[in-house]
Amino acid sequence: MTDKNRYIARTINGPEVELTQATIIRSNNLYPFGKHNYAIYETPNGQFVKGMNNGEREIMLTSYELIEESEARNYSHPYYRED
Repeated sequence: MTDKNRYIARTINGPEVELTQATIIRSNNLYPFGKHNYAIYETPNGQFVKGMNNGEREIMLTSYELIEESEARNYSHPYYRED
């Protein structure tokens, strides 16, 4: 049985990371979704995860990647929302 109260993401690096208690340290999640959407998470155990959108209009984040703390803290997203 799946616990629907947990936010677990499978990263492109391979492992699954639980984001249920993670802190979002920066994001731009605006609807309609698209490449401008991203979120940078810090998990309680000190992992950093970047969530991205590949252009999907109805899904907020479509891929996740483990990143280093320095990249997480200094991240500058290359895409902007186009109205």
